[in-house]
Amino acid sequence: MSAIASSSASLQSFIGGRWLGTTASQPLASAINGAVIASTHAEAIDFGEAVAHARRVGVPALMAMDFQQRAARLKALAKYLNEHKETLYAISAHTGATRNDSWIDIEGGSGTLFAYAGIGTNELPSGNLVHEGPAIALGKQGHFSGTHILVPRGGVAVHINAFNFSVWGMLEKFAPSFLAGMPCIVKPATATSYLTEAAVRLMQQSGLLPDGALQLVIGSTGDLLDRLDGQDVVTFTGSADTAAKLRVHPNLIRHSVPFTAEADSLNCAILAPDVTPDDAEFDLFVKEVAREMTVKAGQKCTAIRRAIVPRQHLDAVASALGKRLAKTVVGDPARDDVRMGALASLAQQSDVRERVATLLESSELAWSAGDAFSPLGDGTAKGAFFSPTLLIARDAKNSAAHDVEAFGPVSTL
Repeated sequence: MSAIASSSASLQSFIGGRWLGTTASQPLASAINGAVIASTHAEAIDFGEAVAHARRVGVPALMAMDFQQRAARLKALAKYLNEHKETLYAISAHTGATRNDSWIDIEGGSGTLFAYAGIGTNELPSGNLVHEGPAIALGKQGHFSGTHILVPRGGVAVHINAFNFSVWGMLEKFAPSFLAGMPCIVKPATATSYLTEAAVRLMQQSGLLPDGALQLVIGSTGDLLDRLDGQDVVTFTGSADTAAKLRVHPNLIRHSVPFTAEADSLNCAILAPDVTPDDAEFDLFVKEVAREMTVKAGQKCTAIRRAIVPRQHLDAVASALGKRLAKTVVGDPARDDVRMGALASLAQQSDVRERVATLLESSELAWSAGDAFSPLGDGTAKGAFFSPTLLIARDAKNSAAHDVEAFGPVSTL
């Protein structure tokens, strides 16, 4: 993979069918070398216009098609993105992702479009109504009965997304919303919004999206949530703290706006008590924990944060994991010899460092590169790199390992 040139161009929001923003505001840095590669825009977004455009233009345009037609559009869109994937791979490198990391995000995203296209084609009827189940008798004589039909909501889907999967995270929400006939207003995490913007530009350039089907917000959501009603929905991916605040937004409560959140998760892997260091399962366990720690630099909600092992094998697992982690080559993803890239931003690097410090208050360090940590590549000293870090919590009553998530290449035994 070749290095990509830095650019400080202002990103743009896509609102009301036009691209908005030319004046630079917040600078966004490459996770690899700290160079400014883009910025948010200073121009304010009229969220009243955004919501009105989605309702007045997006909803009718989507409802002019049926399930089958929208499924066909999703399939065509997936093919188009795959044809232009190298554009996204080049930009994705700035997020700190290796080629393999980016594959999850970019081709995993188009794969999600293919999957929902298949669901629409194979499981949904023509038209825009779904008859759910047989009639239900509501009276003894059978003269009174009822049945359920599923109908389009006729509202707007607001998607607030996380920084770690800028393409797939958007498309996994967009695809079912589009299939259901709901226009989307997407707000990516600011730190990596330059990759989402590039994906949205490709989607718009494809000519496959009906007018109003997709809008993009760069920067703050402003008063967007104040403008929603009961026909709309909000989905959020991010921290549990932010989800808790959004969930009790006065307007969402007032209008009973459906709110769905995917937040913190401390996934674990458990080594069975009957497994010994001589067993193949032991090696498989070590390999999988190390892989989950280092893929995407540990920035996956499914990463293994806790490795639960029998006490008698704790040191053996720590030793084996340490040896494997020591072989992990960290640095600029543009290098062919690098296997783990950077965290998404310096802010994320600082957050992970603080979380590790909290965990170390009640655990011990089993392995880290420490002072010897030196990511490969030019300028990486200014990047958002973090050494794979393995901790041990020997006290079974230690609660921090079960409560504190360091969203990076960190796991606790």
